[in-house]
Amino acid sequence: MFKVCKFGGSSLADAAQVRKVCDIILADSARRIVVVSAPGKRHSNDIKVTDLLICCAAKALAGEDYQEVLQAIVVRYAEIAAELALPTTLVDEIAADLQRRVTGSRAHAGMFQDSMKAAGEDNSARLVAAAFKARGVVATYVDPKEAGMRLTNEFGNAQLLSDSYPLLESYLKKVDGIAVFPGFFGYTLAGEVATFPRGGSDITGAILAAAVKADVYENFTDVDSVYPVDPRIVPEVKKGIAVMTFREMRELAYAGFGVFHDEAVLPAVRAGIPINIRNTNHPEAPGTMLVVKRDYDCCAVVGIASDDGFVHLYIDKYLLNREVGLGRRLLQILESEKVSWEHMPTGIDNISVIIRGDAFDKDREERVLKRIHEELKPDNVLVERDHAIIMVVGEGMQYAVGMSARATRALADAGVNIEMLNQGASEISVMFGVRSADRIKAVRALYYAFFNS
Repeated sequence: MFKVCKFGGSSLADAAQVRKVCDIILADSARRIVVVSAPGKRHSNDIKVTDLLICCAAKALAGEDYQEVLQAIVVRYAEIAAELALPTTLVDEIAADLQRRVTGSRAHAGMFQDSMKAAGEDNSARLVAAAFKARGVVATYVDPKEAGMRLTNEFGNAQLLSDSYPLLESYLKKVDGIAVFPGFFGYTLAGEVATFPRGGSDITGAILAAAVKADVYENFTDVDSVYPVDPRIVPEVKKGIAVMTFREMRELAYAGFGVFHDEAVLPAVRAGIPINIRNTNHPEAPGTMLVVKRDYDCCAVVGIASDDGFVHLYIDKYLLNREVGLGRRLLQILESEKVSWEHMPTGIDNISVIIRGDAFDKDREERVLKRIHEELKPDNVLVERDHAIIMVVGEGMQYAVGMSARATRALADAGVNIEMLNQGASEISVMFGVRSADRIKAVRALYYAFFNS
């Protein structure tokens, strides 16, 4: 058995949390690779180290005084190191590393920002490796550059180069003891630091799990398991999901399921490696297992997710269904404005495009509508904002009769008007479009319809 473990920022926020991480790793000899995030919030009003680093970089780029923020970052590491009784030289090295980064070249803003942001995970990994050594455990800080974590030069949104996998596998197999790997970043072919999108430590963990062909990728966070509905909307939910498939997670993550971004686990998904979501603060809890296939009951719903901030673009045109190429031309208009679409329900004389609101600001809207009127000659065009999408997901739904009726009845009883209804081609999900103002009561109604029993 071989496991790759990733710990998020809340798991490394202070010395007590770092001790828990060490205890968890040492409790299972199969846990050989540890991916760490930057220290997160210690309490609700705290600031994450990554956010401090972003602030420090912004001040430096603007020519403002950044020393106070830089010192606050050093203090965070110093406090953890002091409580763990680690050598003071470690803090000196961290301070020197931060100083080197902030005084480096600022000719390329993205490159400079990535170098600063990566300092959070990089120094966290050095600290965790030192914490293991202080307990007499053989552990090695792994430099992503030496290990072969090679990325594209899309700073802030870098992608893995495929030849990284054999390089990472070869390097990690030679590491003595526990390998402590910083998440979130790698290096371009030119040797510059580049980061994945925020939440990139999950990406790093999935990449390493795929590279070494791990038996399990354990993703430690601050929840006991994935819940079937957002506890902030339904606080009375108590029972988590024991097992779910990658397909189910993908459908739920699309609509705002917030455990981690669905794309972050893609390398592990492609490699067919199970992902175990667990709680650093309750490591005895089995958590939620994400798998390729699972046993399921007919009609069973595994989860309900929701997200708002969507825009509906409605186009009406008589005999639209007989106009060859209209859909293609509409998508070309959106493409030219770099607007991606989420759903596209159609009728005989109308077509709707569902777009995320943050990708369709008023300026884009004005340009898109102008071109639609000029090029498509519609009878009517309407843009409606403040819409929400709710996904009801479960593998067993594809064999069920009356699932949509059950859901629509629950929404009707709650006084929620359905603006749109769509069932995915895979038939493991049903999507409902409602007004943003109705989202919370719609989610609660659906939860009680499918989980109250």
